[in-house]
Parts: sequence; C-alpha cells; structure tokens
Amino acid sequence: MKKIILLGLVLLTCLTLTLSAAGRSADSTSQSSSGVPTVTWWLVGGDSAELAECVRLMSDYTEKQIGVRLEIKVAGWGDQQQRFTTIINSGEYFDIMFDDLTDYSQRVAQGAFADLTDIVKTASPKLWTLIPQNIWTGVKIKGKIYAIPTWKDSAITQWVVWDHKYVTKYNIDITKTDLASMDKYFRAIKTGEGQRFYPYRIANGASYQPFRNYDTLSAGLAPMGMNLNDPNHKVVFTLEQADVREIFDYMHRWYQAGIINPDAAVSVEDFKGQIFMTAQGWPGADAVWEAQQGVEQYDIHQFVGPNLSTDSIQGSLNCISTNSKYKAESLKLLELANTDPVFRDMLAYGIEGRHFNYVTKPSGSTPGVVRKINTNWPLSAYQQATFFSMSTAHDQDPGQWQKVKQNDANAKPSPILGFSLDRSSILNELTNCRQVWDRYSKELLSGTSDPAVVIPQIKKDLEAVGFTKVLAEAQRQVNEFLKTK
Repeated sequence: MKKIILLGLVLLTCLTLTLSAAGRSADSTSQSSSGVPTVTWWLVGGDSAELAECVRLMSDYTEKQIGVRLEIKVAGWGDQQQRFTTIINSGEYFDIMFDDLTDYSQRVAQGAFADLTDIVKTASPKLWTLIPQNIWTGVKIKGKIYAIPTWKDSAITQWVVWDHKYVTKYNIDITKTDLASMDKYFRAIKTGEGQRFYPYRIANGASYQPFRNYDTLSAGLAPMGMNLNDPNHKVVFTLEQADVREIFDYMHRWYQAGIINPDAAVSVEDFKGQIFMTAQGWPGADAVWEAQQGVEQYDIHQFVGPNLSTDSIQGSLNCISTNSKYKAESLKLLELANTDPVFRDMLAYGIEGRHFNYVTKPSGSTPGVVRKINTNWPLSAYQQATFFSMSTAHDQDPGQWQKVKQNDANAKPSPILGFSLDRSSILNELTNCRQVWDRYSKELLSGTSDPAVVIPQIKKDLEAVGFTKVLAEAQRQVNEFLKTK
C-alpha cells in the first residue's frame, strides 16, 4: 500500500510539472526569455524563410526604443479570414491582429477586441494626436474605438489608367470616363489590335467600380447600400439601381465582344503591362503603377471621389485582443510604427542593407528615401501603419505622401460616416446573403454573366435567405444613427 501511495505521489508530481511547463509554453508567445514583454502581431502576407530572423532585428530596435519586443505571425493571402476567425474562436493568444470591414464589427460584437477609447489617449498620446478625428470616427462602433486605423489613402479615389502609347495611337480623351466613351475606345483598340488582344484584362472578377456611389454600411455585402447623394438616405438593393445596372450591362457587352478576357471571372493571374485599368490611388500614383506594371508612361484621370466613408477607413485596421496581457505595450508598438520612420521602413521594406538601402536617411520624425535591393519582402505596407511616416522609394514622387494627405483632407465625408452595421440580430441572414453573393459576384462583376438573367436570380436567392429582413434592419439602424448626429 505504501508503494502504491508513493507511486501516486510521484505521478501527481510529474503531472504538476507537466502542466506547469505547458503554462510556461503558452506564455512564451507574450514574454521573452529576458522578461521583456513580447507583443504578438498577426498580419497577412507571403512566405519567407528569413522573416523570423528579420523580426528579431526589428525586436532589437523596438526593445531599445520602447522596451517591447515583437513577434510577427503571418496568415497567407486568401485564407486569412478563416485563419483569423479560427484563432479568435479557439482562444489562441495574440495581442494585435490586422482586420478590415469584412469582419471588424462582428468580431467586436463577439467581444474579441478590446475597447481602446480611453487607453489609446493615455498609452499612445502621439498616435491619438497624429490620426485625424474623422478617421477615428470611421472606426467607432456605438461610439467606442476598437481599432487603430491605418491612416493612408483613407478616402476612396478611383482613377482610370491608360498606357500613353494607346492614348496617342487611338486619340483617347482620358477625361471622358462615361461608359459610352469607354465603349468607343475599347472597340477601336480591339479592332486595331486584333482578335487575340484584350483591351480590358481582368483577374478574379474585378470590375469598373459599379458601387462607386454607395456606402455599403460596413456590412460586407455589396448588393446592399445607400447612395451617397440620396437626401433620403434609403438603403437599397444596389444591383437594381440604374447607375449600377448600366455598368453591369456594359461589362457584359465588353465580355461578349472580346474586349474583356474570357477567363476574367476565374483568372488569378497578376497581369503585367496593362493598357487600361481602374485603380484606387492619389495624384502622382501613376509612377507607382508604371513601376508595378512595367509600363513606360501611364496617363491617369480621377473619376471617383475623393469620398470618405466608414468602409474606406475600415479597409485597414489593427485591433488589440480583449485577452491581451499587453494592451498598453501593443499601443506603444503601434504608436512607434506610426511615428518612427526607421521602424516604419522596417515593416514596409525589410532590413536596411538586405532589402533596401537609404538614399536619404530619416531625420527624427521626417522620413527619408529608399532604394529597394529586392522585392521579396513578404509583408504588405498597407496593413501596418500610416503612409505618412514611411520613406518613399527613390523612383517615386518624393511628395506623394503629402498629396495623399491632401487628398484625404479634400474628401467628401459620407452622410453616415461612423455608421457600422450592428449584425447581431441579423447575423445568420447576413452570413447567408454573403454566401449567395459570393456564388454570383465574380461572374457578374467581370461581365461574364448576363445581368438581365442573373440579377433577378440573385435577388430571388437573397430574399430566400432573409435579405428583406437585412434591408429593413439596416434601414432602421441608419435612421437611428442619423437621429443622433
């Protein structure tokens, strides 16, 4: 009996040690071996064997500056939504997570993200002062702040982008962006360049910005929205609106005429050398697109905006976990990313001497100029922090960030700026509606399907899963929001 009791004590001791080790393992993501707090930040990006080593070098810098180390974890492009949802639902520890309007309000309703309304002002006062108040307004939910917005080209401004060679060859007036003029230009190019030439190449169901005039209420459901110019603020089925329907009709004609490539709905190719595209940008962004596309000269013309809406602001957010042990430290790290050009450049470009060299080094809070050594850095700058503390590339307009800032300042705010749909009472219906839209969207947006046939079918399928209820609830919430303004 004594031997049995002794054996039981030994096993209990082993179990206790095992559980203790497991606890230390779980905490290891949030504290370094030296006891310095380590903030875990989930972003979206590509694979890189050297990323961990580079992040260690970043951590050395952040530890020196603010006494906080950094661990970056990366979800792959295309599966980040499911990956982040799994992390949140499973209770996996993190401190900061990139998010956007697709799931932000729902995750707030779940209680996944911390209320930062007060602490952001005390833990990161420079960050609070840096970001304009209307940008803060765009991330509020029921009057509270649950995210740090990435202040950049936060106003929607769309441009038509033409290869100068074809503008000259076909006498294109780039200021004429109405659909009839675009139709004439596309058909002239198609006739002149031959059957195998596609003037408007599209990948993954892109389109000619059909919802440009609508605030889609941060619902993540494009068929529902409110026209920015409607004095009655009516929430509508956008696909039936005359301005949206006209775009779909033209897209389908262009597809049938071979102006759009036949695999537009399914292609994931990153086309280079585009002769025409529409793009979100700013005055001077043509230099960026020229470098990306390998085109000698682009001629560009603004045809949408600048419009500032909750949706446009919520395109890039960083949220802090409700369960984070290091909320203040996380805010200090985000403050550093937004105000320190050296750290900002590390996040955006990589490590100096390995991924880029400075042409002009940053001075204090003033960014410098960089020359990229390679383009293999796997992290995307738009997710991380403001553009206005980031050094410009040597082959870009040195004043481009000032132009972006001015563009934001000139933006027309949505009449419901700051409104974010509370999905809690319509979550199932909204989820089902989004699944319906996902089934049809790429073919409709790319011109592949006939809008006269598919739009009535989309409406029927949406109504079958509760779209009428979603519309009514959205309208009720918009009306209530406007009463409080």
